[in-house]
Amino acid sequence: MKTKGALIWEFNKPWSIEEIEIGEPVKDEVKIQMEASGMCHSDHHLVTGDIPMAGFPVLGGHEGAGIVTEVGPGVDDIAVGDHVVLSFIPSCGACPSCQAGLRNLCDLGAGLLGGQAVSDGTHRIHASNGQPVFPMTLLGTFSPYMVVHKSSVVKIDPSIPFEVACLVGCGVTTGYGSAVKAGNIRPGDDVAVVGVGGVGMSAVQGAVNAGARHIFVIEPVEWKRDAALKFGATHAYPDTDAAFAGMAEATHGLMAKQVIVTVGELKGKDVDTYVNLTAKGGTTVVTAIGSLLDTNVTLNLAMLTLMQKNLQGTIFGGGNPHFDIPQLLSMYKAGKLNLDDMITRQYQLEQINDGYADMLEGRNIRGVIRYTDADR
Repeated sequence: MKTKGALIWEFNKPWSIEEIEIGEPVKDEVKIQMEASGMCHSDHHLVTGDIPMAGFPVLGGHEGAGIVTEVGPGVDDIAVGDHVVLSFIPSCGACPSCQAGLRNLCDLGAGLLGGQAVSDGTHRIHASNGQPVFPMTLLGTFSPYMVVHKSSVVKIDPSIPFEVACLVGCGVTTGYGSAVKAGNIRPGDDVAVVGVGGVGMSAVQGAVNAGARHIFVIEPVEWKRDAALKFGATHAYPDTDAAFAGMAEATHGLMAKQVIVTVGELKGKDVDTYVNLTAKGGTTVVTAIGSLLDTNVTLNLAMLTLMQKNLQGTIFGGGNPHFDIPQLLSMYKAGKLNLDDMITRQYQLEQINDGYADMLEGRNIRGVIRYTDADR
């Protein structure tokens, strides 16, 4: 079918809304009419080249929610009319990683940046000139339609608004899990969250629900610091220097048991600073993404050993997409998770460059693309 999507053809160029053609679903695939897509910083990493796909053009978007319109052979637990969220990591449940309980590290994820469909190894999407298109994490939610493998599709409660539901496909689940799973926050722990966009604000809420005592936020944008306090943070600082002094005073020099790093772009030179904010025996959770080409890290190895600190990387918050996505949405419905106030602005697909400009200028916690009949 012919539709449209937001493409990039080379690094550091604006998104371009163009006609694309998406193939029909084959075995184990699902066609979805997209209703909403979150605008995550990771898609901007496609533009900068920090996350290089296997080729151009790239169809962006990996946070999405919509309605199933067609299912291929072999799809038994998803039906036409179901409301679904797309998990940016497929989770098959059968591979060695899934069987070991690491469903966020499903072996199907090895092909996420390659652009070739899980089902048959072909390119499911093509540009108007016939050139293969590489969809972000095999999804491409910056289009009003999608054909995707069933392992990336999670059925949800149809009463959840699509603009809310799309956020748990990546940002909310990643941030919340970074706190409660990767960080293993316990009641009474002191926690720091560095950077409070969509992922960081979800980490703050995770720390609140886990029973943290002090929740320190480090964020250069003043209105986002104020917003973090409304989401449950207890202290907010504009930079790490101010935070170090404030945290030392509040914790009597013990610092934070968990430091959750959710900045827009991770720099290797800053890692030691984050570890210095971490208490003895504590954990620095690295959720933020740096360039795949950046291998230089500043870290005092002696202090890492002598203070018995943990440096923990995490993807998707260490969670299980097929369990955590419905669970977080049930918390939202019960009033235990504030997702409405995380949506700062909604955009049309044609406004995608405006949306990312707003993100980079610190004007959004999370922007959302909302599709209408005019997009189809």
